[in-house]
Amino acid sequence: MKKRSFLKNLLALGVTASPGVHSFGKALSRFEHIPPAQLASNEDFWAGIRAGYKLKPDYINLENGFYCFVPQETLENLIGHVREVNYQGSWYMRNERKANKAATTARLAELGGCSPEEVVITRNATESLDLIITGIHWKEGDEAVMAEQDYGAMLNQFKLAAKRYGVVNKVVSVPNLPQSDEEIVDLYAAAITPRTRLLMISHMINITGQILPVRKICDMAHSKGVQVLVDGAHAFGHFQFNLPELHCDYYGSSLHKWLSTPLGAGLLYVKKGNAQHVWPLLAEGERDPNDIQRLNHIGTYPAYTDLAINDAINYHHAIGGKRKEERLRYLQTYWTSKVREIPGVRVNTPADPARYCGIGNVGIEGMKPADFAKTLMEQYKIFTVPIDGSNVHGCRISPNLYTTLEELDVLVKACTELARA
Repeated sequence: MKKRSFLKNLLALGVTASPGVHSFGKALSRFEHIPPAQLASNEDFWAGIRAGYKLKPDYINLENGFYCFVPQETLENLIGHVREVNYQGSWYMRNERKANKAATTARLAELGGCSPEEVVITRNATESLDLIITGIHWKEGDEAVMAEQDYGAMLNQFKLAAKRYGVVNKVVSVPNLPQSDEEIVDLYAAAITPRTRLLMISHMINITGQILPVRKICDMAHSKGVQVLVDGAHAFGHFQFNLPELHCDYYGSSLHKWLSTPLGAGLLYVKKGNAQHVWPLLAEGERDPNDIQRLNHIGTYPAYTDLAINDAINYHHAIGGKRKEERLRYLQTYWTSKVREIPGVRVNTPADPARYCGIGNVGIEGMKPADFAKTLMEQYKIFTVPIDGSNVHGCRISPNLYTTLEELDVLVKACTELARA
């Protein structure tokens, strides 16, 4: 997206262009001729992006995996939407909300490369995925397959399904450093039996950043008559892909992560023809069984968040999805390549660039992850999150577009010193 188009989109949303917007547009116009892979290491460009964020100076934030807070332009737009919805009140909710939500949904579908009839806006990935886990027409003795490295909220929902419907949960363990796609595909294939109804996989494992071969797993599962639910909480808006090309049946994501929307925005993709196989969480009334909207009734919700999704999409397109992917992968490669061979340092994320993007996980031998995280914060002013379970022992490191190489150098210094202590 050109500078002029970006500014025009912001102004169309009723937002006065701030100095940060103009700086961003100027940065874009100066670097448009540089290929994304080359631009990934151009610190002048990314310094311009960083200028569009308001950053807390107390620590280096390497915990964007929970919530990628929004740049200032998106934040100002959100505040404007809150004011406008509050100004119009019930008039907006009754007369404009549905059309605006449909338009936003269409833009999300376009970003995901699918039909608007296959997407609904939810509040987060947990809601999206749990709608499917709870909504499947389970029978006692049906089996579900998942991994211990999957997100805890989903695993808990499967446990609830086991108590409620008699579902049998089969849990595998994905290796942190697999040798091939086939190793992972075979792992899941071995857990499938004639009673398996649903297989859940992570597109990107949240605790290590490992990207799984989703399409290969889906094709294998479908050959055995099993549907596939994909947890894409960390993938959507992080790296480039089209939902239909994954060949999955259901896909959920949190937009407040790597698309950098305000909190309270998620996405659920249901492949055409599959909505009829899922019970809605809340009853709305009679609809076509294959209308995905029947799964999206939650009552009154903060409609201004939906409007701000548009601003986040504008920002994403302005930077460029491929540029963003290349930068995030470059940042991860920058620090992991410096610490991977240090004795006493354990990187829990594969070294193959096809198996990771912006997220990594690192541990120090003989040091508990909680102590590692505490030391990083207290001695090096680095904020991150410890992971200690599911065969992963270390701290998740998730930089964002505003992260500098100097900040990552502090992490490298910390790992080096702590491993030698």
